[in-house]
Amino acid sequence: MSKIPVIAIFDIGKTNKKLLLFDEHYNVVHEESRQLNEVKDEDGFACEDVELLTRWVNDSFESLLKDDRFQIKAVNFSAYGASFVYLDEELKVIPPLYNYLKPYAPALQKKFYKTYGGESRVSKETASPVLGNLNSGMQLYRLKYEKPEVFAKIKYALHLPQYLCFILSGKLHTDITSIGCHTNLWDFQEKQYHDWVKQEGVAEKFAPVLKSNAVAGHTTKKIPVGGGLHDSSSALIPYLASFHEPFILLSTGTWCITLNPFNHSQLSDLELHQDCLCYLSYEGNPVKASRLFAGYEHEQQTKRLAEFFKLPEDHYKTVECNQKMIDQLELGKTVMKKGADDVMIQQSVFAKRDLKKFKNYEQAYHQLIADIITQQLYSTNLVLKGTQVKRIFVDGGFGKNPIFMHMMAEVFHGIEVYAASVAQASALGAALVMHEHWNKKVLPTDIIELKYYSEHQKR
Repeated sequence: MSKIPVIAIFDIGKTNKKLLLFDEHYNVVHEESRQLNEVKDEDGFACEDVELLTRWVNDSFESLLKDDRFQIKAVNFSAYGASFVYLDEELKVIPPLYNYLKPYAPALQKKFYKTYGGESRVSKETASPVLGNLNSGMQLYRLKYEKPEVFAKIKYALHLPQYLCFILSGKLHTDITSIGCHTNLWDFQEKQYHDWVKQEGVAEKFAPVLKSNAVAGHTTKKIPVGGGLHDSSSALIPYLASFHEPFILLSTGTWCITLNPFNHSQLSDLELHQDCLCYLSYEGNPVKASRLFAGYEHEQQTKRLAEFFKLPEDHYKTVECNQKMIDQLELGKTVMKKGADDVMIQQSVFAKRDLKKFKNYEQAYHQLIADIITQQLYSTNLVLKGTQVKRIFVDGGFGKNPIFMHMMAEVFHGIEVYAASVAQASALGAALVMHEHWNKKVLPTDIIELKYYSEHQKR
C-alpha cells in the first residue's frame, strides 16, 4: 500500500496541543490531541512547561516518521501568541515560558508609557490596547528592569510559533504575524519595530524576519519546515485564499472577534478604548479587529433562563427560529455601554430584563439573541465603517445558531451574511501557506462550507 502524502501541522493552543495531518486536498487524515501539565514560574504563577512541550513535539514527529501510512512532505506550526521562549548563547532554553495572563507591575507599566509618549500615542502607533503581559514586548521590558541578569543572558527571543520551528529545523527567525498581534513591538505606520524596541536594546534579540510562506529550514530527514504562524492570523488564511472581494470574518466563541482584513485605517482613541486592535496578516497587511464578550454572556444568560423556566441548560438548542417573533423585536436599538464614557460595550441589556414579562422560554430566548445582536452590530461596525465590505462570514458557535444568523441578516442591510464552517481553521491556514513547497495539486475551492441567510422582507 502506498503512503499518503501529507503536511504535518502542530497546532498549539493554551489547553490543547494538536498534531494534524492534511492530505493533498487539505482533508484531515490524522489527528492527535494532548493536554500537557503546567508548571509554575518563580512567583508561583502557572505557565507552559516548555521542556515538556519540546519533548512532545520531538517525540510526536519521530513517531510520525515511522508511521507506514503517511509520507511527511512538509511541516508547519500555528500557536497562541503573546508568549516568548528565550535562548542563550548556546541556544539553550532559558525557562520559564511566562504566562501572558500574569499581572503586570503597575509602576513599571506607567514608567514605560511615560517614557515613550503616553498610552494613547504608543497604542495608536503599535495598534495595541494597553494589555500588560498580553503585549508580549512588555515581557522583555519587564525582564530588562526586574531581572537584568536574565535579560543579559538572552541571545534570542522567539515567539512560540517560531520556537516550535526551531525545535525541528534548528533555524532562528521572526515572523510578522507574531510581531503584529498586539505586542507593542511594531510601528504600523512606519512598518518597522517601534523606536522603544531599538532604544531598550530589545531589537537586537530578535532573529531576522522571514516571509510567512517561506521555508525556514529542514528537518534532519530533509523535510521542509515552515516558520510558524500566530493562530488568529493563521485562521484567516483559508478565507483570504478563498475570497478576494472585501469581507469580514466574525469568529464566534467565548469572545466574538470581528476581523476586517480590508480596513487599513489607523486606530482611533475611541476604537482603542473599546478594545479594538490590529493584527498583521501573513502578507504583512493590517487586519483591524474588534471584540465582544458575547459567547460568555450567552452562556450565563441561558443558565439564568433554564433556572427560571425550569428547563435543561441546553434547552436553547431546541428553540426554532420564529420569524414572527423577530419581526416584533426592535433589533439594533438599545446598546449597553460600560459606564458613561462610551467605552467598550460589554454585556447587553438582557441581564436587566424581568423574565416574568416573557410568555415562555422561546420568547425570552429570542429577546436574548436580539439584545446580543444589538451589541454585535455596534462592535462589528467599529471595524466595518469606511470599507467596501459586501459579505460577512460567521464561524464558530453562533454560526450554527439560526436565530442569531437570521437576526444578523436583518441588521446588516445590503451586506450578504453567511454561516461559514472551516475544520481546524488555524491549522489549515498553516498548511495552506506551505502549499507551493509540498503540493503540486491545485488549491481546492471548497475548503469553506457556506450557508446564506437573507434579510426577511416584511409585508
